[in-house]
Amino acid sequence: MIRLSDIEDAQTILNGRILRTPMLPAPKFSALTGAEVFVKYENLQVTNSFKERGALNKLASLTAQDRARGVIAMSAGNHAQAVAYHAARLGIAATIVMPVTTPAVKVAATRAYGATVVLHGETIAESQARAEDLHARHGLIFIHPYDDPRIIAGQGSIAIEMLDERPDLDCLVVPIGGGGLISGNAIAAKAINPAIEVVGVEAELYPSMWNALHGEDRPCGGATLAEGIAVKNVGKLTLPIIRELVSDVLLVSESQLERAVNAYLTLQKTMAEGAGAAGLAAMLKEPARFKGKRVGLILCGGNIDPRILASIMVRELERGEQIVSFRLTIPDRPGVLGQIATRLGDLGANILQVDHKRLFLDVPAKGARLDVTVETRDHAHAEEIMAALAADGYHPARIHVSDVMG
Repeated sequence: MIRLSDIEDAQTILNGRILRTPMLPAPKFSALTGAEVFVKYENLQVTNSFKERGALNKLASLTAQDRARGVIAMSAGNHAQAVAYHAARLGIAATIVMPVTTPAVKVAATRAYGATVVLHGETIAESQARAEDLHARHGLIFIHPYDDPRIIAGQGSIAIEMLDERPDLDCLVVPIGGGGLISGNAIAAKAINPAIEVVGVEAELYPSMWNALHGEDRPCGGATLAEGIAVKNVGKLTLPIIRELVSDVLLVSESQLERAVNAYLTLQKTMAEGAGAAGLAAMLKEPARFKGKRVGLILCGGNIDPRILASIMVRELERGEQIVSFRLTIPDRPGVLGQIATRLGDLGANILQVDHKRLFLDVPAKGARLDVTVETRDHAHAEEIMAALAADGYHPARIHVSDVMG
């Protein structure tokens, strides 16, 4: 049993040793969702995620003898960094087992904090099996990422801070992996305000908690943007807490996660990884469910691979038709490319890329295929450009940006 007093004790331990992160209103998110949205910026911790809270609370509880043995953990990245960072500060040797699919930025950061990194398995479950083996063989202290009372209590300190600043919150929307974050925060929030609603969010590809709560067996696996919550095994401690205190678990798609990551970057000017943006993704998916409520979001992590982030931004511009690609069939004679470039300029389109091909059997012998990617203002502008090119006799056909830009 984890009580509010345990979470308050954890808050005392954490005070002055981690950042009390800001919680700020997000009027642009409010406009998108119809709710009054507030964001808790846990991505501003030293290791850029909330995981420092639970990790430090657990590590601080170890005896001198336990610290001398060293610790081991398994993680897709954020727990790894938190354990590595605070173990180093406390003079404790740390070994971290990470899936081979972990983004390179998280592996590099974990090593930079001084931990020994072992890459093993495609999933957290496979990494856990290796970590448990090393734990048994070498007598290391196991620091579980979510199924530990002190980890759960540490994470719950977030809700205490949020409700200290905004006691009038109607709802918390919290990402779920193994369940440590939402369990701690549900315990704290419901103890402080029994009327508050706590809603969980999972990636559609990893509906492990959904399955456990609903007695279903939806497929669980695949490459997800939210690798931080890509967990197949729910916690033994966290499941009953979630069953009792969490009113609903929503599942979000990969495109919804992408949209939320992009919204954090373009609207809030802050970095969110897929798991960190899951709460917003749920609100964007079901705005009617939250309309008119005061909602607290936990931006729980900002460790995203820059290459993935760049790809998301381009994909979102394509979805918004601010980047458009089309294929033209043109006469293969001097001056045509110049005429098309001038025409696009006159239409207000900015050319990003051109691919000119002749040797295709689906174009006339005296013709060529031209793939063009341009910047546009919006959907209406894109349609105007397409109509003009059709009127010019170039038979434009829309294609995906990725087909052109690779």
